[in-house]
Amino acid sequence: MKRVVITGIGVVSAIGNSAGDFWTSLSTGRSGIGPITKVDTAEMRFKNAAEVRGFDALAYFDDRQLISLDTFSQFGIAAAREAIKDSGIEFDDELRDRTGIVTGSCLGGKETEDAFFYDLYANKKNRVPPIAIPRSMSNAVASHVSIEHGLTGATFTTSTACSSSNHAIGQAFWLIRQGTLDAAIAGGSEAPLTYGNLKAWEAMRVVAPDTCRPFSKDRSGMVLGEGGAMFVLEEMEAARKRGARIYAEIVGFGMSADAHHLTMPLAEGAAKAMRAALADGDVDADEIGYINAHGTATQANDVMESNAIRMVFGERADEIPVSSTKSMHGHTLGAAGAIEAAATVLALHNKLLPPTANFTELDPECRVNVIANDAQAASPKAAMSNSFAFGGLNAVLVFRSLPE
Repeated sequence: MKRVVITGIGVVSAIGNSAGDFWTSLSTGRSGIGPITKVDTAEMRFKNAAEVRGFDALAYFDDRQLISLDTFSQFGIAAAREAIKDSGIEFDDELRDRTGIVTGSCLGGKETEDAFFYDLYANKKNRVPPIAIPRSMSNAVASHVSIEHGLTGATFTTSTACSSSNHAIGQAFWLIRQGTLDAAIAGGSEAPLTYGNLKAWEAMRVVAPDTCRPFSKDRSGMVLGEGGAMFVLEEMEAARKRGARIYAEIVGFGMSADAHHLTMPLAEGAAKAMRAALADGDVDADEIGYINAHGTATQANDVMESNAIRMVFGERADEIPVSSTKSMHGHTLGAAGAIEAAATVLALHNKLLPPTANFTELDPECRVNVIANDAQAASPKAAMSNSFAFGGLNAVLVFRSLPE
């Protein structure tokens, strides 16, 4: 069983379009939630989201390339390029053959679907462009990254709602650990801010009218976000041999299904995935010194997750620092696990735990140690990142710091 490390990180988000800018915002508690500008919200109950701002697609792609790229693909490909450059990895023919790509996305090319369906149903057009399917398919990012870099190892996409990216990263980790791959590009992206999709979320009545306040007594719901994050994962000895900077080791991955309800999460299912991740990495619960929570700021999730943390960690739940960075970058659905994994890994690397922004007063039913509003200096041995999805599908990652 090989050891697996992260050597490259790329991020596109509402709080920064590079890993460096993303971390600066996280470490200072700056939220990217604000008025929606991508669609007309005059007839919507909520007006805010965590939009990616200042992303110039023409800085990454020419006009011809953009014809076949939905926004979610642009985010994912840009993040992958940054991660590869950041890692310093160089692909020869042998490594290309043994490098795969695993991505996560809940919706795929939703902007493309929304626009072309509008043309069909509202504008009465009788055809759509031939690029409709290539733009909208959820595996577009994985395929484009494979083609661009000539990577021919195992390549696929997972779609498990809000756990999609954690499932993707975990599968990539296992493929390297078991020796199927030597390296992988893994993560996820999402661009859900379309009129049709926002109206669908409006109907669920779980979106906050103002901002995202995870674990706060006065929380009023989630806030949607967009973006993506990608990582370069490598077998540890190969990374060390080439002198790569190592952000952290990925040591454990756990999955579970609630088998309970499509939209009401179950603490026992979440706890099962957390325990599985610890067992997979042979990590003692006492080693965990930070939890990046799923923390959606909905009434159901935050209480459930707090209870699950107590099930796994017992009285230590009173002392383990917990934050939900969705309070800053929003809930990016299928990209959430990747963006939050970036937050977790950068926290370990920089010895600084990002806060839960917008925090007011702890809900007494959420008995966890919330990092409120200001980052906290710490050097935990290991950290956990949770993703719990609609449908009751849970995926948890555990990362460990390496001695300097």
